[in-house]
Order: sequence, then structure tokens, then C-alpha cells
Amino acid sequence: MSFFSVSDLTAGYGPRPVLEQIAFSLEAGKILGILGANGSGKTTLLKAVCGILPHAGRCTLKDIQLEGLQPRQLARLCGYIPQRSGITIDIPALEVVLMGFNPQLGLLEHPTACMREKAREALALAGLAGREQENYLHFSEGQKQLCILARTLVSGSSLLLLDEPESALDFQYRYRTMQLLRNWVREKERAVLAALHDPLLALNSCDSLLVLANGRVQALLSPAGDPPEEMERQLSAVYGAVSLHRCTDRSGRHQWVMLKEPESSDRKRGSL
Repeated sequence: MSFFSVSDLTAGYGPRPVLEQIAFSLEAGKILGILGANGSGKTTLLKAVCGILPHAGRCTLKDIQLEGLQPRQLARLCGYIPQRSGITIDIPALEVVLMGFNPQLGLLEHPTACMREKAREALALAGLAGREQENYLHFSEGQKQLCILARTLVSGSSLLLLDEPESALDFQYRYRTMQLLRNWVREKERAVLAALHDPLLALNSCDSLLVLANGRVQALLSPAGDPPEEMERQLSAVYGAVSLHRCTDRSGRHQWVMLKEPESSDRKRGSL
């Protein structure tokens, strides 16, 4: 039995579904990246899994079917980070992170001193140490995303659902965020499902990739194991003609580089 699985999921916003018969599974300790063109259904999939969007099919986490759970029960299992937080009031960053403990607190119960310390630690891990009392609304969009990530990390969830968490982050923090998620899934029985805008970040940071096209799963890719030619073929169907190349950083770690190629079917794979 997989840690998390989706079977026959169909979802949309009107009479015509955006996604049809989506099926995949995810093991604990892993990060699954969702790739696809604009409008391919990446956000729709995340909203369906976390119960925001009605859907047909089944989502199962640790043998628990998510459909039919009460919102509070679902929040204890799944943490969802949308592209925008929806917070519009003046509030300190620390209080934003403390919201992550709400599913664990009773009515009118306040966060404990231990929870406050964990919230500070999460902000530090996200790169916002010393900024606990700053107004969340005064943060840049990237800093807001980091703050919301910290909030989700303290929630106790087993599955994180992230909608383009890297979209407002600079180069350094994009990779720092993915490493933070990597460390998080290794600590306990956890997993991450992330819709990503940057395919290169996905190739170098995710254990597997779910490629969406025309409302269905076009491919499930493994950057560490699949032949480059097959990954090129699948990614070119989404992003136009591309080529993939392996390079080695100064620490000896292999990484992927993706190049945009001329739109020609008879091009040959080059080398760096």
C-alpha cells in the first residue's frame, strides 16, 4: 500500500472537467513535482486533494480516505500552500506561523510556549530569523511564501501540497526551499506534492515528476532513473523542443541542465 495515492480523480469548475481519471501514488520520504503548461490542471489537482474542490475519485493517505473527512481532520493530515495566502490584515510573522497549530488547539485555546518556540525555529529554517514581530503585509511576495511555508511545516501534517512555492523566490531561496522540504520529509513519515513552475528546479529537486497535459497524466518521470531521451520527449510536449544534459557541480553532484532547442524534429542532441 502506497503512503499516498490518487485513483480515478476527475475535477473541474463547471460542466467540463479540467482533469479526468488522474491516478498516481507517492511513497513516504519522497517529493513529487507536478509539471504542465498553464491551464493544465496543476492547481486544480492540489485543490481537489485538499478538499477545496469537489471531485470524483479517491485520495488515500496512510490508509485513510480523505474524501468525507471534516475540514479540521483533513487539516491535521494535509497542509496546503496556495499561490497567495489570502492574509490581508496587519499581523506579525510569528502569529502567521502559529496559525499552523490551529488544528491541534481547542476552542479559545492559545498556543503553548513550546509551540511558540517551534514557530520561531520554523521561521529561522525558512530564512526569516529575527523577523518574528515584523508585519507580514510588509514582506515581499517571496518572504510571504517563506512565512506561509514555515506555518505549514509546524502544522503536524503528513502531506504537504504546494502550489508553485518557488514562483516569487530568487534563485538561492528556490533551492533552499526545496532542500528544506527534502529535510522535512526525511524526519518522519511524510511526503510532498508540489506544482512547480520551473522544470529545471523540478528535475533537480524532486524524486519523481507527474506531467499533466490535456486533463490527463501524460507521463510519470524519474529524473534519477529514466533515459534522457524519454524525458526530453515528454518535456518537449509541454515546453516545446528541449534537450537535457547532465553536468557535475563542484561537489561532484550530478545535476540536469535543460536547454531550449529550435523547433525542429530532426535536431540532434548536443553536449555542453
